[in-house]
Amino acid sequence: MIQKTKTLALCAAAAAVLLMAGCASKVPLQDSKDVPVESRTGAAPGGAGAGGAGTPQSQVATVNAGSTAGTSAPRIVYFDFDSYTIKDEFRGLIEANAKTLTAARSKRMTIEGHTDERGGREYNLALGQKRAETVARALTLLGVQDNQIEAVSFGKERPAVQGSDEAAWAKNRRAEIKDK
Repeated sequence: MIQKTKTLALCAAAAAVLLMAGCASKVPLQDSKDVPVESRTGAAPGGAGAGGAGTPQSQVATVNAGSTAGTSAPRIVYFDFDSYTIKDEFRGLIEANAKTLTAARSKRMTIEGHTDERGGREYNLALGQKRAETVARALTLLGVQDNQIEAVSFGKERPAVQGSDEAAWAKNRRAEIKDK
């Protein structure tokens, strides 16, 4: 009887390990103080190449903060598949929204993270949250106060576009910055 109990306990432990391994997410969920930003120019963002031979600073300085006073500023950051890295092309958008928030400290915004339909519910909720938190972290690095922004995830539950092709999926992999 004791041998049978030990065998059952070992089987239960093995099943639990296999179950946990099968539910493992591919999205690293550790807290990181660094906001990943993809540089398509080959220069390290904010590194030695910034302002030098890499990406000129003049590209960043052309953002017009006056145009962000209303809802005219773009407020959607799109992501690559299975990624929560902010691409270079969205730096200006984030900087414009950061200027809006730093100019009006009483203004509040919500950042909604979204994913495409591929993947499980829990995985997509976690990925959507990381996308929202990455945008929120980028805003705080630009001077926005933590109490002005809230990051939430809707995963795959609120698609912007219906469809099961790459064009639809690309529009659904996003973080939306919305007024509260």
